[in-house]
Amino acid sequence: MMIRICLVLMLAISVVPSQAAAQAVEASAVEEVVITARRADAPIWEITVGDGSLILVGAISGVPRDLSWRPEALEDAARRSDRILFPQIGRASLADLGRVIWRSRTITRLPDGTTTADYLPPDVQERLEVVMEGDNERWRSQSLMMLGLNLITDKAGHQNRRTRGAVDVITDAARHADVPVRRVGVLRGDAMIENLVTQPPETYVACIGAAVSAAEAGPEGAARRIEAWRARRVPDVLAEPLDEALNLCWPSGDPEVAPLLRAQWAEAIEAALDEPGVTLAVAQLRLLAEPGGVLDMLEARGFDIIGPRWRAE
Repeated sequence: MMIRICLVLMLAISVVPSQAAAQAVEASAVEEVVITARRADAPIWEITVGDGSLILVGAISGVPRDLSWRPEALEDAARRSDRILFPQIGRASLADLGRVIWRSRTITRLPDGTTTADYLPPDVQERLEVVMEGDNERWRSQSLMMLGLNLITDKAGHQNRRTRGAVDVITDAARHADVPVRRVGVLRGDAMIENLVTQPPETYVACIGAAVSAAEAGPEGAARRIEAWRARRVPDVLAEPLDEALNLCWPSGDPEVAPLLRAQWAEAIEAALDEPGVTLAVAQLRLLAEPGGVLDMLEARGFDIIGPRWRAE
């Protein structure tokens, strides 16, 4: 606020600052935004390049709306950023939705005459039987893609409703402050549906193994994941079975979609490094902190990264 008042006064009396002074003011403003962002209860990293700064916010899904954390710092940082990068968005037409309905049998059910036991390793099938005990037997012929998602939500305690994580907080702040927002990419509805229709069941075997582990951990595992995120214990978040399942199941774990998501983020980060001022980028935590992810890539290129530890010792 003081910086803005000083700038207004300088313009009012027609004083033109020297180039060095202007750069000092800009640097101070950037640093102020960075310091503000660090106060949030979320994993945040800063990379400074020339006269610009990139703030990476590691977001996770399923943060309960009633969770006690400090989103105000993120809101303030978002309002004072020069631009914000958000995750990809899906874009579907009415024709796409019609095709989903038309091919719903293919998307939601296994091929006729087969069950999960025809695709899963025996040990995974046995554990799945225990997890699903008491449920309607229809799960046996459910597509592995749908079964994985249902295990995550119904058995592992991952919340899809009444949530408000970093993406929601920054989205609201950016809209109210009219900060320019860019999506790092668009996932076309027709391509996503084609993917769902044509992928063989074997594609999601690893998803089911991870989802069963998450279901065995139950809601307690989901709560540990949220608490580790709030405490910035990044390796602990990634080590939770639920986070692993979310990474291996659709869409993040799909062999066609996953490389596209990562490539789009790598391209967006590369472009942001060349922009002046503050770029606030909100990405899934695992995409940032996984082995070979964005943070590893930036570190390998020699950038100084300030923030919590992201690799397990």
